[in-house]
Amino acid sequence: MEEWIPLFDIFLNSSIPETEASLWLDQASNSSSSSAAAPINRSSFVSLLKTQCDQNSSPATNKLLFIETLPNIVQSKILSFLLLEYQRFRVSDLFWLAREMLRGGSGKVVDFWVQRDAQNLLDRIPKPKFDWVSHLDLDSADDDSFREEFDSVPDWLSEKAASTGTILPWLPVSFDDVDSEMVVVDSWNGEEISLIKVNMEEDHREVVDNTDHIMNVGLQADDYEMAANLRVQITSSESTSEVLTLCDEIRRLSLGKGRDSFRVLALIEPWNADDETAAVLLSNLHSGNEVDELGWPSQVLCSIVLPKFLSLEKSASRVLMFATIEFCKIHQRAAEYALVFPLIFRKKGLNNFVCEVISRVLKECLHLGHISGFCQKLLCGRTEERRFMFLPCHRDLISEELTWNESLFILFQNILIHGVPLTQDSVDCLVSKVQELAERYSKSLKFGNFLLHFIAKCAPMLQAQKYQLIESVKCTNSLVTKSILSKLNAL
Repeated sequence: MEEWIPLFDIFLNSSIPETEASLWLDQASNSSSSSAAAPINRSSFVSLLKTQCDQNSSPATNKLLFIETLPNIVQSKILSFLLLEYQRFRVSDLFWLAREMLRGGSGKVVDFWVQRDAQNLLDRIPKPKFDWVSHLDLDSADDDSFREEFDSVPDWLSEKAASTGTILPWLPVSFDDVDSEMVVVDSWNGEEISLIKVNMEEDHREVVDNTDHIMNVGLQADDYEMAANLRVQITSSESTSEVLTLCDEIRRLSLGKGRDSFRVLALIEPWNADDETAAVLLSNLHSGNEVDELGWPSQVLCSIVLPKFLSLEKSASRVLMFATIEFCKIHQRAAEYALVFPLIFRKKGLNNFVCEVISRVLKECLHLGHISGFCQKLLCGRTEERRFMFLPCHRDLISEELTWNESLFILFQNILIHGVPLTQDSVDCLVSKVQELAERYSKSLKFGNFLLHFIAKCAPMLQAQKYQLIESVKCTNSLVTKSILSKLNAL
């Protein structure tokens, strides 16, 4: 496994992973000894990705492929690499890998970008067919050569055949495999029928911002009265001990059996607490071991601090910022969907203070690969794919479209300074925005500084857009215009 670490480092950190990975595999394949027990080549790489790993719970239904244990951004880049060079791999291996990654299972959640890249790979590669069967010389004694050449029995079919409890004796299909939520693919006829139901529709990666469902959950009169009392106490508490008592009562009321915690938090209005009280609430309303980060942790985050930051018109207090950072370090997915995403879509657009909050959360709480995937989703995702979490009463504070202003360009400048490796499609989207907004910010020094960092950090990916960028920069007239043109001409 250690010999593959340099390759995975390329997928994690490189700005052009497909090219570098291909070169690395070619070099490793040429330099590896033919007598080595585990040679490094494209075939052994796919075999590694297909290796099954047991989860802690250890039932057979919870087995994951090795590729599924990697960070989502790495999975996405690997699938893009396989798509780019699919002709240099065995079609049956790629088809099996892509289909297994798309197959829903108990508790299995597939990241949106991983799902899309796997689907692209499945759509691009030629579908395996069995036409070769009619051309076989069945009288030949060398059966092993045919099996090796054509891979007549796929690995997944062999594993199914070894299982017990089959429905039909001539088909390796168990009772567990027959599920209304399974994915059915008729690939041998060149047709694909995908029946992806509840598991994909309820994918928690897409945190639905439509929270109207909470109106269907009834609360008792005592619940309303207790929520009203807590709302008053939150704004009048004067000691930490009082706030800690409130935390226990809020948790008990919100997480009680049959209650909708999101609706309860909306009734309590914890965002009206002062910053010191809010910091205590944030630090004590979670235990740090919640399984579903997009459940209770996200609700706590978007009901306590999100409204405060959405209306921020001065620097955030140190006590609130510290509590927010510590919370987001533990609950990174909640930080993305319940704080960073809705803040970026602030209806009035970012200002310097909100930009500072987002920059600190990204820098101190999220991995570089996570931030890269977030930028890709933000810049390249369709409108219906941008889903995030907030209370219904704060809907008017959040827009459906990005508001491009100087502060947003400063945010992307901070991301570049932090060393985040942007993907090619993210870079292309930023180039498009630069061309669109160059005249509006022709004299803006902030816009110019963003362009300087953008060109310096993403130079290898800007070759194709060099002359379009030069024409756009010529429309500007700031202190750094000449420096920008000099960097572009040097590409």
